[in-house]
Amino acid sequence: MRAARDTLLVAGEALGRYGFPDGHPWGVDRYGAFMRAFRDLGLDTQVRVQRPREASRDELETFHQSAYVSLVEQRSGLGQGFLDVRDTPAFRGVFEAASAVVGGALVATEEIMEGRAKRAFIPIAGLHHATPGAAAGFCVFNDIGVVIEALRHRFGVRRIAYVDIDAHHGDGVYYAYENDPDLCFADIHEDGRYLFPGTGAAHETGLGAAQGTKLNIPILPSSGDEVFWPAWTRIEAHVAAFRPEFIILQAGADSLAGDPLTHLRFTAAAHAHAAARLAALADTHCGGRLLGLGGGGYNHENLGLAWTGVLKSFIEPAA
Repeated sequence: MRAARDTLLVAGEALGRYGFPDGHPWGVDRYGAFMRAFRDLGLDTQVRVQRPREASRDELETFHQSAYVSLVEQRSGLGQGFLDVRDTPAFRGVFEAASAVVGGALVATEEIMEGRAKRAFIPIAGLHHATPGAAAGFCVFNDIGVVIEALRHRFGVRRIAYVDIDAHHGDGVYYAYENDPDLCFADIHEDGRYLFPGTGAAHETGLGAAQGTKLNIPILPSSGDEVFWPAWTRIEAHVAAFRPEFIILQAGADSLAGDPLTHLRFTAAAHAHAAARLAALADTHCGGRLLGLGGGGYNHENLGLAWTGVLKSFIEPAA
């Protein structure tokens, strides 16, 4: 068993406040569902837990446009309206809640880069649809983009691998870094012909100097582990060939069977396997530096199973 200090969980009630009202699929109860599963399995004795902080405006603006950050702040004070076309409503305190998600991801990144943890997981994070200038798909601020910019400009890390196994395509990350040859992108998702955001076709492999550094694997609705395993072999080879200095996993649990918003049929074994294999790749290529982000997932039992599976694989990758 690895030492508890090797794996960090970023958790705290500030993360639980990132959730939308009035029966929205992404409610504030998702955080509690994970924490109950985490404690029931005794994982609280095997990892170090650290609270998030709110990201500063300067940190948010490393990825997001200033005018958009101001819009979120304004509508957060009003507590009404939408931050996108229809999916992401404003509520009082949404600015602070979304800033805590980003700040939590930055805390995890700082702990890894400063040598106090090898791996870290944050359950309410992985908001992969937000763009520099807009919210989308329940995602207000893109913590992934802010982490990438922090790795680049604060810590001097260039070669970053981003792997996404959420049922939805990570479009906010893909298009922000589509022409960046130092951002390796690998995403298995439900085919965009059937699911939001409608992107992530197999021919989208990067632009210009980044051609070939991006791997999109759209799969048909009702696909299960029998489709995941061969797709994962491709993802693992893609990441290994890139030889990253840091790896980010977006472990959305909405790709498990029974999610109310999607149509894939993975089991939690897929998430545990992905996390274990990326931990092994991180040990080989980048000193173990691996950040896991919860992402989507709207069946509470599923998100508990998937994310505790990821965390257990971070604690002991060979298990």
